[in-house]
Formats: sequence, C-alpha cells, structure tokens
Amino acid sequence: MSLLTLFITAVGLSMDAFAVSVCKGLAMKKLELKKILTIGLWFGGFQALMPTVGYLLGSQFEQYVTAIDHWIAFVLLALIGISMIREALSKKEEEANDSTDIKTMFLLAVATSIDALAVGVTYAFLKVAIIPAVSFIGIVTFALSLAGVRIGNIFGIKYKSKAELAGGIILILMGTKILLEHLV
Repeated sequence: MSLLTLFITAVGLSMDAFAVSVCKGLAMKKLELKKILTIGLWFGGFQALMPTVGYLLGSQFEQYVTAIDHWIAFVLLALIGISMIREALSKKEEEANDSTDIKTMFLLAVATSIDALAVGVTYAFLKVAIIPAVSFIGIVTFALSLAGVRIGNIFGIKYKSKAELAGGIILILMGTKILLEHLV
C-alpha cells in the first residue's frame, strides 16, 4: 500500500472523529489544552487500536477468503462510506457538550472507530504492514481531531456534515480502487 493511499484512507477514517471534535470545540467556551489533547489522544488511540484488532481477526480467516479478499475490502469500505454519507446528509442534530470524562470519551472513541475495525480486517487480507499503517492512522486522526476542536470553536458546526460526507466518499473510492487493482 502506497503512502498516499494510506494517507487518504487515514483521512477518510478520521472524518467521524474530526466531526465529533468539531462538536466538542463548538461546545467549549474557552479552549483548554488538556481537553484538546485528551480528545486527540482518545480518537487517535482508538483509530490505531481498532484496525489492529480487525487485522488480528482478519488474519485468522485469511486462508479462507484470499480468493475474494478484494471484494470483501470493496464491500466493507463501500458500506462504511455509504453509512458516513447517510449520516452526513441526515437532518438529525447532535447535542454538543465539552465533556472529556472517561465514559464519554470511551463511547465516542469506540463509535468513531468502528469503521477502522473493518479496515483492519481488509488490511489483513491485503497483507498491509499493520504497525506502520495503524501508527500513521492514529497520528493523522490525532492531528485532525486537534484541528477539529479548534475549527469547531472558531466556526461552529457548519463543517461537520461536509467532513463526514468527504470521509464517506474517500472510503468508497478507496474500496473501488482496491477492487479495480485486483480485477485488472
């Protein structure tokens, strides 16, 4: 997997965390470095952890699915992307709060990184070097989460749905690219 492909995937995966970070920033009256770093570490950490778990699970089943792994990657990434686009286009408003307690951040980190679990399964099938890949994904998500808090604090919620929409499109395109590379 090329560095550009990994970067694009990392950005796509981090869009949920970015969107939630924007909401967190929106709710903050005053930016506090401790809260900003807490948000970045939770989201970046889980975006690295979940594909690792997915990779370990996928490695167990690799021998059974290698003939169709590109189709599995395509379907998983497309479904995740469609889900993100659907969420971006929904009119449902999310309540913003600036809490960074363990329970809140754990639930948000898990919710925003479930898609990364499926990507980890895909990485197992594609034999991606997982440690550098998940480290890179975690760092990109950490950085975008920090930026999201700041952007949310300055601009408000108007960029949340655009970020989710972009992330969904990116993941669908990555799945299509993987499928086409294996079919051609």
